[in-house]
Amino acid sequence: MANYIMDLREMVGRRPLVMAGAGVIVRNKEGELLLQLRSDTKDWGLPGGALELGESLEGTARRELFEETGLHAERFSFLRICSGPEFYAQYPNGDEVYNVISVYEANGISGEFSMTDGESLDLRYFPLDDLPELNHITRKMLTDLLIP
Repeated sequence: MANYIMDLREMVGRRPLVMAGAGVIVRNKEGELLLQLRSDTKDWGLPGGALELGESLEGTARRELFEETGLHAERFSFLRICSGPEFYAQYPNGDEVYNVISVYEANGISGEFSMTDGESLDLRYFPLDDLPELNHITRKMLTDLLIP
């Protein structure tokens, strides 16, 4: 989590925060979706994370994609903003957030998988008709975009 969020947590404790961030859709040549097995919640979701102070949302997508997967993208296509009560999350440590997530599709992918930030337990591509159990936020982000 960004230092900004940790600084806020010192002031407000575990109370709900509004957290802006980005989620990144990456597909391989076969159209399969890249998912990350998260180390904190032990569930599958899209790469992504919180906006840092002074950062653009596309910059967040670029940074989080690299930090969590080791991949680079030539360009990002903005797809949608996700917000509302269905994007509430309580983390295992008790922290609560209401997410405002900009969803981007990454194009022109290069690089090799790398999980050095401690946030990923596994990275895999899945066919859209055979996705693993997704965390509720990822499922909501993908509804109407990729998953009927």
